[in-house]
Amino acid sequence: MQYKSVIEILGAIKKKDISSSELTRYYLNQIKEKDADLNCFITVTEEAAISKAQEIDNEISKGVIKPLSGLPIAQKDIFCTKGIKTSCGSKMLDNFISPYDATVIEKLNNAGTIMLGKTNMDEFAMGSSNETSFYGPVKNPWDKDYVPGGSSGGSASAVAARIVPCSTGTDTGGSIRQPASLCGICGLKPTYGRVSRYGMIAFASSLDQAGLFTTDALDAAVLLKEISGHDPKDSTSSNVDVPDYYNYCINNDKKAFTIGIPDEFINDLNEDVKKSFYDAVKILEGIGCKIKKIKLEHTGLGVSAYQVVAPAECSSNLSRFDGVRFGHRSDKASTLEELYRESRSEGFGKEVKRRILVGTYALSAGYYDAYYLKAQKVRNLITQDFNNAFNDVDLILGPTTPDKAFKIGEKMNDPIAMYLSDVYTVSTNLAGLPAMSIPMGFKDKLPLGLQIIGNHFDEKNILKLCHLYQKETDWHIQEPNC
Repeated sequence: MQYKSVIEILGAIKKKDISSSELTRYYLNQIKEKDADLNCFITVTEEAAISKAQEIDNEISKGVIKPLSGLPIAQKDIFCTKGIKTSCGSKMLDNFISPYDATVIEKLNNAGTIMLGKTNMDEFAMGSSNETSFYGPVKNPWDKDYVPGGSSGGSASAVAARIVPCSTGTDTGGSIRQPASLCGICGLKPTYGRVSRYGMIAFASSLDQAGLFTTDALDAAVLLKEISGHDPKDSTSSNVDVPDYYNYCINNDKKAFTIGIPDEFINDLNEDVKKSFYDAVKILEGIGCKIKKIKLEHTGLGVSAYQVVAPAECSSNLSRFDGVRFGHRSDKASTLEELYRESRSEGFGKEVKRRILVGTYALSAGYYDAYYLKAQKVRNLITQDFNNAFNDVDLILGPTTPDKAFKIGEKMNDPIAMYLSDVYTVSTNLAGLPAMSIPMGFKDKLPLGLQIIGNHFDEKNILKLCHLYQKETDWHIQEPNC
């Protein structure tokens, strides 16, 4: 189909070159043809999508055009959707039908999007490969023997395979940027608080942030404006003005960014990834950017700090799933204590149980100071490193992941190796910073990602730099043969 990007689709609908109904049926057919092999979707909402598309077409015929009228989109199955199953990739919520919409869903619905379905994910967003899902692993469209990354692997794989033009995701320690890198697309994690978390089922409340997958930075700019803004239903939502990101990207002349490259992101990088990274650096220098070496001394402790903070918060957040009010309830229990134990034992997978145990231990009497409090102190040091760096540079550049995608099953029995795949992404979550991954090349025919990190609420300059880079390269328009 000739309309592939979000901007192309919106333009075609506005000109009435294609109807919303035609577009929706096209993508639903793509899902039917390709998703049996990829396993990107948990739920496909075909009837609701066709009905909404007809509604949008009627509005357009009357001259009512919303910012995203007729745009098909996939939603990560961590966002509550009224009347539709919201499973979080877990047996625990396999029977949960949400009674309300998350704010992100509500905003996108009001802007005129059409939800095609809910995408597969690591269980409760815990994983880096999309292999912990109750519904089975998602496959990478570039090579189906490889993982797409996680936890938002279903959303990333669907966009990379071009069976949807865009999708939502969430990022707690890299769960948008890492799968975007492994799938060769754009993945944007906004500043913590930029996008409401209301109705987004919590993993680690001080780290979770909603974001987007697209094929182009300008598409992300268009979508980010619609999902951003203060939400009185979310106490962590920031009341900060939302720029017109798209117009800033295409109309602002700024090109002379000062870009910091941390030694800590480069020193241990393998040669193939390092070459692709420095090729990208040369392109940015060629358009007028100034490159500066910087230090982020404590980011090497990011994974360790994250693996205390995130499980501690998950232990607290997941305590609500007890088999009483909603979710999976065991039929083996005869006492209340057995109901709690059996429901949680049956409902949660291995990785979720591991993190609950680690988090409960870290918060327990006698260990809180030794682990959780110390991890929070490290978190503060990491934040200070970034704050100091942004006194001298506009943006920070590095690889998104240490390497290309790994094979399905390769790291499932080695949790530490799995956690280290997020080594370049977790620190931005700990500091609450915005960051984006865009394609920068290939290794062994599998994509590699370039990560751009910005200061708090500086998504506009991240998107601007990504757009400038994509004007000079064609990595983002490469498509897998799936």
